[in-house]
Amino acid sequence: MRQTPWTRARARAGGLLGSTLPAMVATLVALGGAGALIAATLGFGPHYLGQAGSVAVATAYAWGLSARVGGRPWVFGAATLAMGSAVVWLDRGFLTTGAAVMTGVLSAVLAVMLTVPAVTALRVIREVMVATVIAAVGALAVVGLEPTVSLPRFEYTTLVLALVSALGLVHRLGAGLHGLSRRGVLTVAVGGLVLAVTLAYGELLRRYGTPELVEGLLEMVRWSRDNLGAFPRPLEAVLGVPALTWGIHMRARRAQGWWVCSFGVAATAPIATSLVNTSVSVLESSLAVLYGIVVGLVIGFVLIRVDLLLSGTGRRRGTNTQAEVRPEPARNRPLL
Repeated sequence: MRQTPWTRARARAGGLLGSTLPAMVATLVALGGAGALIAATLGFGPHYLGQAGSVAVATAYAWGLSARVGGRPWVFGAATLAMGSAVVWLDRGFLTTGAAVMTGVLSAVLAVMLTVPAVTALRVIREVMVATVIAAVGALAVVGLEPTVSLPRFEYTTLVLALVSALGLVHRLGAGLHGLSRRGVLTVAVGGLVLAVTLAYGELLRRYGTPELVEGLLEMVRWSRDNLGAFPRPLEAVLGVPALTWGIHMRARRAQGWWVCSFGVAATAPIATSLVNTSVSVLESSLAVLYGIVVGLVIGFVLIRVDLLLSGTGRRRGTNTQAEVRPEPARNRPLL
């Protein structure tokens, strides 16, 4: 049947609304939840306002992550809303702690999955900041559930679950393990090694470090906190942000960049759990995240330059043109 201009306009409008309207609703729900959490932090509203905001953010994030990876967003969104409401109603410590962990995992993974490829420095920075904001809203939702936690265990559990989830999703997005080149396998192996060494070193230092070594490191941390207001989170600065920066740029050329991006949860997971430590002020936590981003971006751009030189791309003119960006679905479209 021949289409008239009116029917074509209706079809375009239907496609637009079908793709953007649910995403806009989810964004508004997340922003509303964040607003409720901020109001609760400032002492406004009823006592349950913060937990209600956390449930709203978690629901919107579950919907968004499922929609982004080609799942059933309405099913996962409704399930998250039901479980979150039940947790708040039952008010049991182990349930709220579990819900806080899963909210942190959702925030960390969604922050990485909602990024898009970029080839210019400004656009790469923009994508890192998008991921940071999503994880920061998740941090409000995590602390709004008022978890009863052992801080190191809570942070490690959230990080491990987020990394396993991200790697599972990336296994599909990055064309599987067989799609990795030798350099890709090496990159993933090095990322895993850096993560393991960083976590193991921190734990060994905490338990078995010599007093002189521990005191020297603590002195450096104290100097940074006294003069700069905070000390950057090592895992975020050394692994998470560099991996996210490099991966976003690499995805503009090949899908295997998703494997590098998966280690970006080493930045987004610590951000999502940054407010759980009540001994550190919100200002200091925010400055620590900011400093980690600055250091991580510097390392990430160095890695990008080395990658371009090794691949020969950096020696060709016109590398950073939009025409050479590998096609990938927009932020509000499913990746699969």
